[in-house]
Amino acid sequence: MESLAHIRIVLDRTSHPGNIGSAARAMKVMGLFDLRLVRPGRFPDAEATALASSADDVLDAATVHDTLDDALADCTLVIGTSARRRSIEQEMTDARGAAKKALEAGGSVAMLFGCERSGLDNPALDRCHALIRIPTDPEYGSLNLAQAVQVVCYELRMTALASAPVIESQARLPASDRRMGVFFSRLERTLQAIRFSTPGQDETLHRRLRRLFLRARPDDDELNMLNGILSRTLKTAGIDERKQTPERNGDG
Repeated sequence: MESLAHIRIVLDRTSHPGNIGSAARAMKVMGLFDLRLVRPGRFPDAEATALASSADDVLDAATVHDTLDDALADCTLVIGTSARRRSIEQEMTDARGAAKKALEAGGSVAMLFGCERSGLDNPALDRCHALIRIPTDPEYGSLNLAQAVQVVCYELRMTALASAPVIESQARLPASDRRMGVFFSRLERTLQAIRFSTPGQDETLHRRLRRLFLRARPDDDELNMLNGILSRTLKTAGIDERKQTPERNGDG
């Protein structure tokens, strides 16, 4: 289905190869084909192939990434799945609401799933614009990774079938995850350089600022403006930006 072509299913550090195969099957039956794997425990693997059934083409086309940065680099919207509650407030939705948000977005969208044992860790959750919570029974909320993928893919397909997606104007395409990551690193270095953030408060402050800018979803022009503000801030403070050491590689 063409309206789902911009959706990527990203599995972070999957430990069991059977879950990769089952996830591929869940994807294909709902018309999704872009599978990205971040440091899978075992892949390729015969068990993954066996449980994929006739979705071998999804497995064959799957890309393996050493880092989450690489897997999300071209994505302008990242929606994660998590059953954990966080101290830092973050937008929550169900799978149906997430599907609507994903189909209305411009650019590539990542639906991000964590490893079987512990789900997404805090650094991965920090990358997400919103989180999906599947309302399982409170008495038994154990949901297999591939089952969670199936629920999300089903809602994506049903939303796509219900109505034609409203695509954001390409003139206002949100900045990619890679560009946002570079901006966040630069923002954090700037706050430290002008002594706005101090040891002990850095982590909470930076996470709250990430939430703010991820909600805003700035486009490239807006991000250029924000980077310009950071440069002028450092210059006004008499700080030589060239002497600061970048924490992440990428475009600015």
